[in-house]
Amino acid sequence: MDDNKIFLSESEMPQAWYNINPDLPVPLKPPLHPGTGQPLGPADLAPLFPMALIEQEMSMERWIDIPDEVMDVLKIWRPSPLQRAFRLEKALGTPARIYYKNESVSPAGSHKPNTAVAQVYYNKQEGVQRITTETGAGQWGSALAFSCQTFDIPCEVYMVRVSYEQKPYRRLLMQTWGAECYPSPSDRTEAGRAILAEDPDSPGSLGMAISEAVELAAKDEGTKYSLGSVLNHVLLHQTITGLEMKKQFEIAGDYPDTIVGCVGGGSNFAGFCFPYLKEKMDGKRDIDIIAVEPTACPTLTRGLYSYDFGDTAEMTPLLKMLTLGHKFVPAAIHAGGLRYHGAAPQVSLLVKESVVEARAVAQTSVFEAALLFARTEGHLPAPETSHAIRVAIDEANKCKETGEEKCIVIGYSGHGHFDLGAYENYLSGNITDYALPQEEIDAAEQYLCNWE
Repeated sequence: MDDNKIFLSESEMPQAWYNINPDLPVPLKPPLHPGTGQPLGPADLAPLFPMALIEQEMSMERWIDIPDEVMDVLKIWRPSPLQRAFRLEKALGTPARIYYKNESVSPAGSHKPNTAVAQVYYNKQEGVQRITTETGAGQWGSALAFSCQTFDIPCEVYMVRVSYEQKPYRRLLMQTWGAECYPSPSDRTEAGRAILAEDPDSPGSLGMAISEAVELAAKDEGTKYSLGSVLNHVLLHQTITGLEMKKQFEIAGDYPDTIVGCVGGGSNFAGFCFPYLKEKMDGKRDIDIIAVEPTACPTLTRGLYSYDFGDTAEMTPLLKMLTLGHKFVPAAIHAGGLRYHGAAPQVSLLVKESVVEARAVAQTSVFEAALLFARTEGHLPAPETSHAIRVAIDEANKCKETGEEKCIVIGYSGHGHFDLGAYENYLSGNITDYALPQEEIDAAEQYLCNWE
């Protein structure tokens, strides 16, 4: 097929999300109460989330209908195009066919509104008066700000300090949509003040920002907390991307041999690949699913499979996941959305069961790939997205060596228009690579064993 872009009409949008829970190779371990260590029930989560989302979190139904009110908002940018990277293929001289599912067309410029819209809708239905959240690079914060503006709910965002300073335009975008945005750790919460007392110059982490947002929700009955990744219901909402993609490949008369996505918490990656995994696990299709992360935050490739908190202050439920330990403070790399200490339990399990392959790549090689993509395809990718592009190029180069005509798909999770400072640093030679020292992982192992 010679078309650059493959579109669906709005009437062809998926009407239900795909829940992978009933199709996992082994059941997920239950989340545990942070105080008692016992399995959580719905009542334990009610202070943080509306009941509809709690039900989705625990559901074993394979399909969950998308409400009409959510669909109406999603139609602002969905269905997103599936694009063929002809110019990148030509530059590489590869026989591989390279596609990318372009989620950068959303108002916030990334995949994040796919779940933000749904989460805010369910909060609105329950009469919630305010929503708090954290954000790393700012994509989740801006997506939630957009969604809260759409449904008229106040939004309060705690942004990892290093990203708050590196990405002022993300902060301004949140404020444009009416959200309040604060650098984390802040002096607005007990958790933030405790962190600052130990380290006044802390660069922050997603774990710290989560602690602040969760604390505010837990203390106020009218406030709920919203998470942009990791939890089952978040990954569920993202599957609309992979479901659209399946329909688009039918139109193209093609099928992926390799799907590549970047992973911070795992929601973007899950959205692209989960709808394909049952066919892989059932042996009906031979397809490689590759999750890519930075060497500076190698949760999937070097993390420990253990129960751990999702936040620094130990307020969240304990989840069984691949983790670097909730006390982990990542290096200040430019892929702020890939700096979380843990990975989604569903994604972690699939990596442990060898259904999904995990790879870690270095920052300079990521920006090298990003420039090649921008100079061939025209689109400027986010640093996070560029991790997937890096590995997709590597796979296409392998095809050049072997002559295989594989179909490779990139989960194009977001644009890099607010990341020009990172590109400036790379072009000026001011970006270096960083690999997490083994002693940090050893320290996490010693600590985490106490929670098993």
